[in-house]
Formats: sequence, C-alpha cells, structure tokens
Amino acid sequence: MFLSSRLALIVGVGVVPLVALATAGVPVWAALAGWLLLCAVLLVLDVILAASAKSLTVSRRVPARARLSEPVETSVAVHNHGVRTVNARVRDAWQPTAGASSQRLALRVPPGERGRVSVPLLPRRRGELVSEFVVIRSRGPLGLGGRQARHDVRGAVRVLPAFASRKHLPSRLARLRELDGNTSIQVRGQGTEFDSLREYVRGDDVRSIDWRATARAGTTMLRTWRPERDRHVVILIDTGRTAAARVGDGTRLDASLEASLLLAALASRAGDHVHLLMYDRTVRGRVTGVDGVGLLPALTDAMAPVHARLVDTDWGGAFGAIRSLTTRPSLIVVLTAQDAAESARGFLGAFPNASRATTVLVGSVTDDAIGAVAQRRDSREDVYLAAAAERTMRDAENVADAVRRAGGEAIAADPENLPPRIADRYLELKAAGRL
Repeated sequence: MFLSSRLALIVGVGVVPLVALATAGVPVWAALAGWLLLCAVLLVLDVILAASAKSLTVSRRVPARARLSEPVETSVAVHNHGVRTVNARVRDAWQPTAGASSQRLALRVPPGERGRVSVPLLPRRRGELVSEFVVIRSRGPLGLGGRQARHDVRGAVRVLPAFASRKHLPSRLARLRELDGNTSIQVRGQGTEFDSLREYVRGDDVRSIDWRATARAGTTMLRTWRPERDRHVVILIDTGRTAAARVGDGTRLDASLEASLLLAALASRAGDHVHLLMYDRTVRGRVTGVDGVGLLPALTDAMAPVHARLVDTDWGGAFGAIRSLTTRPSLIVVLTAQDAAESARGFLGAFPNASRATTVLVGSVTDDAIGAVAQRRDSREDVYLAAAAERTMRDAENVADAVRRAGGEAIAADPENLPPRIADRYLELKAAGRL
C-alpha cells in the first residue's frame, strides 16, 4: 500500500472548517478526530477498489548493446490479468549512470489488455547497465492511495565505447586506397609486394625497371608495388593507475580506446591482423584471431566493461603477454601514460627490443591545459604552477627520449588528436614498406 500527495492535501484542506467550528464553540479535537477518521475510511476504500499490482505481468524490451552518450530506447510492458482497470505509475530501477528519468511514468491498462511505457536512457558510463526490478503503483479511483508491488524483471544493456574518432576514418581509408594501388600512386619499399607491370614514364625510379619484361616487350617496363597484407598489429592498452587520470571530458583510458578503434578499423581494411590486449597486473581484455567485419564488434565488446585500476602496471607481464598473441608481430602499439622518469622505470626496463621486422610505437595522452599553465606569469601562484607544469613537460620529454633510444617511437597528443596521429603513423609505415 502507498499514500499519495492528494491525501495530504485533503487532510490539510480540512483545517479551514475546523477553525470555523472552533469559533462556534465546537470542540476542535473532536472535529479533528472525526475528519481524520473520515479520511482514513476514504483511504481504505480507495485501496480496496484499486486494481491489484501483483496480478500484473511485466516484461521488458531492452537492446543488448548501445553506445556511450547516445540515446537508447527501452520499454516496459504490463499485461493486466485482473477484472479492474489499472491506473498505475511505473518506476524502472535503472542505476543513475544509465541516464533514466527519475519521474514515474503514467500507465492505464484495461482488464485483459496490455500497455507499454517508454523508458529512454542516455548512458554516461561504459560497461553493463542493469535494472533488476520494476515497481508499479496501482491507484484507487479517488487517488488517495493504492497498491504497490515490485516485479523482479531484469534488464541489461552493454554500453560500448563511443568511437567518436570514426570521423577520421574516411580520409585515412582514402589514403590507404592510394597506397593499395587503387589509384595511380604506387609505392616501393622494403617489405612491399609486387603488383603489376607498366611502361616506364620519365621520372620513375629506374631501380624498379624489370629488364626481363623489357626484353620481351621491346619497351621499358617498370614494376609497381603495393604494401604487404597479412601483417600483424598488436595493440596494448595500459589499464593501470595512470590511465585513470582525467584529461578533458574523459580519462586517458577513454582516449586510448578511441585510438585503438580507429587504428584497428584502418588496419583491418588494409588486410592486416589486429590483436588487442588490455593489461595492468592481469589481462582485463583480449581479442585475437578475429578479422573482417567481426573485428570492431569484438573489440568494443571487450572494451566495454574495462575500467582503469588503481594499481601499478606489471610491464614485464604485459610485454610477455604480447608474445603469447603472435610469434611475429610487425607493429606493437602501446597506449599508456609515462610522463615521469621515476614511475617509467619499470616500463623502460621491460621495453621490448625493436628490430627490422618489429616496430614499437608508444602513444601517450597529454593535457593541453598543462601547456597553458606553463605560459602564465600573472601572479606568484601562477609562477609556481608554471614551474611545475614545465617540470612535468620536461619529464615527459625525457621519457619519450628514452623510448627512442630503446628503439621505439613516441607519439604524444591530446585526446582529440592522438587517434588520427597514430593512424597517420601506421599509414606512413605502410608507405615506407616497414609494415
């Protein structure tokens, strides 16, 4: 049973005649007791006449997946098995990060019929959003109160990363088609595959002349080349404590996920094999052996429930786990935040040896606000903050230099620019024949 605000209003309205009765000499307490008794009788009658909320059958319609910060339409259906019309208020118990409205939704269902209410969501957090039950309040004809019941009907939706960086994909795919030989632009370099023969044109590289074909054709013939396919791209995402730092509107981990999705989509279209590993002290997410159209769904599914942990990453275990994914990686992309020499010692100590066949790329998310703080000199406090900001920037550059000395490449950018910069570097390696 529940009481409505209308009951409180009616009880309050009864104060006015009580004041009038008091001036006429009628005992106030007797009048008040009579008024409350009348309201109680009306309430009991209203509850008795209300349709039973327990006799209803409740079901849901919830999509299995949704993207972060995008509207999601869910609904709750109610089947009335009773003989009275149900005038109900429905409350769906989604957690706050689901973005559901806190208002109770009105629903009227005649006997033997079904009714449905829409419950729009706006997810604000990745992972599994769950509603374990639905509460229904069936009001009586007077609206003073009614019956209430909880129906345990579970609903769940997996919120995937937003993949906002997909806006950069069309332009990178156009450049990839150029490298792949679908336009007149051809590339030649170490590690490329033979594509076709064509006649020599002034300005072409004479090292690409095929002398046997020239002798057969009677004119100078040139070999054209295209980037190799079936290469391996291993993406390692650091989910340790440094990934929990907020940069802009999200965390460093969010920016790493965006960069991973853009690179994976591009590499998949290029015919390469993509492997994903999310690691801190143990494997938090892993995708391997998936190619083609199933790659991005597999990646987003693996990324959805993973959040940064407040622990130091075991880099020896992380790089050891890479070797279990493939025995011949051509490109290793490590997405982390190593901006202090003291905390980066474990990372640099476990750094894999780069070789002719393996390129190690380290991507880091930076905060543009630090650069702005370093330029301020308006007050004494600004000077101290600027000194700390410059120290932070210098430490990050020292770590980047250490990565280069170890044979890797370092890319640092803000969350908006990191995904396209890593994608551009991938295309440059393709064009240079290093991948």
